[in-house]
Amino acid sequence: MPELVRLYIRNIAIGGALAALFTAALIAFDVGHLRHLVMATQGGFLAVLLLFVFNTLVFAGVQFAIAVMRMGDRPRPPRGGLRAPHTGSPIGAEARVKAGQARR
Repeated sequence: MPELVRLYIRNIAIGGALAALFTAALIAFDVGHLRHLVMATQGGFLAVLLLFVFNTLVFAGVQFAIAVMRMGDRPRPPRGGLRAPHTGSPIGAEARVKAGQARR
């Protein structure tokens, strides 16, 4: 199996796990009285299933996008080349100030 397909399947699994945790947290914490709506309605399990599926799509897409963006080339440190070492002494330069000029 190609590496990209394995990467995609791995990220779908991660996205599914995150979506399951997110959906379970929404139901457990009764956000927006969602648990009450799911338990009181006849087809409430279908709403939870759809919430899980669509959250899986979102989280898997985000996971895959992050994985692809991290695949970029790492910046390499600059290469110095084959320069000869500096063997001379620095050149001296004198700074002369004209009479009457003040240094700041």
